[in-house]
Amino acid sequence: MDINYILNTVAQVFYYFFLIFTILIISSYIILAFFSTRETSDYIKKNSFLQYKDLLSSDLAPSISIIAPAYNESLNIIENVRSLLSIHYVNFNVIIVNDGSKDDSLEKLIKAYSLEKVEYLLDEKIKTQPLRHGVFKSLNPAFDKLIVVDKENGGKADALNVGINFSENKYIACIDVDCLLLKDSLQKMIKPFLEYTDTKVIASGGVIRIANSCKIEDGKLLEINFPKKWLERAQILEYLRSFLLGRMAWARLNGLLVISGAFGIFDKEIAIKVGGYDTKTVGEDMEIVVRMRKYMEETKQKYKVAYIPDPLCWTEAPDNYKIFTSQRNRWTRGTIETLKMHKNIGLNPKYGILGMLSFPYWYIFERLAPIVEVLGIIYFILLVIFRELNWVFVLGFFLVAYLFSLVFSFVAIFSEEFTYHQYKKKGTGIELVLTIFFEPLILHPFVLYAAMRGNYDYYFNKKKKWGVMTRKGLSK
Repeated sequence: MDINYILNTVAQVFYYFFLIFTILIISSYIILAFFSTRETSDYIKKNSFLQYKDLLSSDLAPSISIIAPAYNESLNIIENVRSLLSIHYVNFNVIIVNDGSKDDSLEKLIKAYSLEKVEYLLDEKIKTQPLRHGVFKSLNPAFDKLIVVDKENGGKADALNVGINFSENKYIACIDVDCLLLKDSLQKMIKPFLEYTDTKVIASGGVIRIANSCKIEDGKLLEINFPKKWLERAQILEYLRSFLLGRMAWARLNGLLVISGAFGIFDKEIAIKVGGYDTKTVGEDMEIVVRMRKYMEETKQKYKVAYIPDPLCWTEAPDNYKIFTSQRNRWTRGTIETLKMHKNIGLNPKYGILGMLSFPYWYIFERLAPIVEVLGIIYFILLVIFRELNWVFVLGFFLVAYLFSLVFSFVAIFSEEFTYHQYKKKGTGIELVLTIFFEPLILHPFVLYAAMRGNYDYYFNKKKKWGVMTRKGLSK
């Protein structure tokens, strides 16, 4: 058989594969953007008449435990605990789980909040690492909602499970201790649990915003600033796309697979029934949502995973590429682990939308997309070397892909501007637009590299690490 014929056939197969994949992923983004804008619009209209003060002042408000794992968080711990304690809500408490920190986090907490060690009767519903120095409560009545648990190091998932064991409330709000919650965050996040009478809401998430360069004092967000570093700016744009045009759409379709580990509220009863957080994965936030949904499907209960567009939680994002790629490496490995652990869901009609829509989408467009993109780059390089290309067509293809990226980002920006409009300072709009044009060059190559490195580490690196997020401090 003619070798040129074989090579041409192979080239044609790859060409149509990449073309079809590109059309599918662009189409999926358009569909998600449509559903997301509808969901956000409906949410704003519906909530324009709601008085959150009714929830604030009522003793019948659902009880919530805020669980915040802390490991070497000395830089932020005092200010962030102060932020959590000042939330406008009635029935809540704050459980700080010091996960074997090697710094002076515990000492700072003891001094700042007048803590003393207390005896605490624990019903260990989920097996965890043992306590280290024990349980602490404040001598100051102003901090009576605060509980600090000091335990042996076991990782974030284990620390969250300890918090679940100590919680006596109906709902648990799991957050990163470095996050800053707005004062009405619990009021808004608990609302989906009260809205549905014939459907059990098992989890609720909200939009996460980046606090880098913002002015924060005494646990309060005083001023929202647009960062000067291009990496931080590009992440703001990425977060807007992900939360406003991604997760909002999946919430409308009731197909959401992940609630951000930075901030989410869960039905504690269901979380305990599924065994709490899995300590063997680095993607515990995604895995527990999938497992809770899987449980509800298998027990044939009507349920929902809700998401709201309010910017309720502000967090510190990586400000250098080393930490950024380490974070995204971990996210990739967590996605791979979750999809592999629950592979029996995929294309299984028994699991409804979860099995027939959400799982295949995440596998193809989240799990495989970086691999397909790298293969496409290799394919293009080989074509440049071995074949004569129609450069007008090639440039046109890349231009279409780039322009779609710009349009999708502009839609995210318009969604932000016409809803919550957080970046009000003069000149920020121009900076956002410039970020849109440069983000594919500033951020995307490193996202792609981190994803490929995550794949490599998952399959070939036996010394896989959780990944370290070095903090600069939100008050800086």
